[in-house]
Amino acid sequence: MDKILQAVRDFADKAHGNQTRKYSPERYIVHPIRVMETVREYSSDMAMLAAALLHDVVEDTPVSSRELLDFLESVMDHDTANLVLRYVTELTDVFTKAAYPRLNRRARKTRELMRLASTSPQSQTIKYADILDNAKDVVEHDPDFAKVFLKEYRAVLKTCDKGNEDLRARAAALVEEGLEMGDL
Repeated sequence: MDKILQAVRDFADKAHGNQTRKYSPERYIVHPIRVMETVREYSSDMAMLAAALLHDVVEDTPVSSRELLDFLESVMDHDTANLVLRYVTELTDVFTKAAYPRLNRRARKTRELMRLASTSPQSQTIKYADILDNAKDVVEHDPDFAKVFLKEYRAVLKTCDKGNEDLRARAAALVEEGLEMGDL
């Protein structure tokens, strides 16, 4: 990992603090690292790789967009830092339960899907890598929830079609495989 990505990884790790993955005791940072490694199979773009490492920071930690941008500008040029922030912002859920308590999950996910459809090809590519990593965990550890989760992911993959087509196909195949397992 190069110096900039190492600094970004360290920032993300610190931001996530003691958070662990939902279905394992692993430190949360293992997920963004895997997402970044998957993205790297399809692109060497620094902004995409950095955003993959940071994709959950604004959504799941106390770090604000401003704090994230300040950090990014300390380790990379202004234009790249702004691209990273753009991608992270595009990947940050807007229609959350906290922000929209009167909407049920289906209504929130429908609105989120429409928002995601208008995001950049780069963000959609990162989203495909995120789907790959999360789908594996949920199918293995929570087959009941997987029924709902994978159907939501199927909708994302059908609607968000601007990212890397090979990675999208790979994620779609995993989602379909998960849905077929055990009559999900």
